[in-house]
Amino acid sequence: MENYTYPPYFNLTMFGNIGNYRYPAFVLCLLLYACIISANLVIIVVISREKTLHEPMYIFVMCLSINSLYGSAGFFFRFLRDLLSDTHLIPRSACFLQIYVIYTYASYELTILGIMAYDRYVAVCQPLHYHIKITSKMVSKLIAFAYVYPVFSLAACVYLSSRLPLCGNTIPKVFCATWPVVKLSCVSIVINDLVGRFVSISTVFLPLAFVLYTYVRIILLCRKRSSKFRSKVIQNCLPHIITFVNYSITAFCDVALSRIDLENLNPFLAVILSLEFVMIPPIVNPVVYGLKLPEIRKCLSRMLSCSKHDRP
Repeated sequence: MENYTYPPYFNLTMFGNIGNYRYPAFVLCLLLYACIISANLVIIVVISREKTLHEPMYIFVMCLSINSLYGSAGFFFRFLRDLLSDTHLIPRSACFLQIYVIYTYASYELTILGIMAYDRYVAVCQPLHYHIKITSKMVSKLIAFAYVYPVFSLAACVYLSSRLPLCGNTIPKVFCATWPVVKLSCVSIVINDLVGRFVSISTVFLPLAFVLYTYVRIILLCRKRSSKFRSKVIQNCLPHIITFVNYSITAFCDVALSRIDLENLNPFLAVILSLEFVMIPPIVNPVVYGLKLPEIRKCLSRMLSCSKHDRP
């Protein structure tokens, strides 16, 4: 009975049988993961080495890149292994660890985007008070809050999910997720549902609402200012807007996917929608910031030129 109610393994059923296509799929995903690591490491190294980039906006960008490395590691290590495997069983402990890593990655992304929105709001709407409000001490507090709160809130969700006796072990995804596990419960999930809703509101909807609020205020201000001012604001805020919209869409696809009946959905489309959430933001973020922020481009070009001159 113990093995039945608390299965030692979960079966990830969305992989399907792709036969020999698993090898080109493995190579493609491995190359994508290598690009994610390389692109985010470049952003981290450039910002950490260049003292001119030791400003709040770039520190937050570096935090996004660190989070991308964290989240992609929690997904790709297991995913690449499963691509080459005939069976897709994942141990119970590894499944809940993956849930925790992926969901904290998702929460970190939103909380970091939230504090970045606050930084942009103060810079645009209250420029004279920027260096008074956004001090190095305040930056440290904001980053600490962005990381600490999801650690404990998501730990509570994962713990409650791990305590549920289950009537099955099938997860219709390519990685472990909370809601598919909770749906397997043999008992009432009222507490899990309430805690999950509270955590979702505090870590997802509140940051989203705050970001939207800050940009409404910025847009209203820009309407009253000159075209030169508007173009400068767009240049500074566009990378954050692109990152925010991109992440919101991919996160919405993942949430919607977990709530619908996957049997009525095309398997290939279901896999694509499931992978967007953990693949697209980690590769898009460094590209957007590396291309759109001239300061990062200049520092990167300078570092590359110096490395060429140092060669024998």
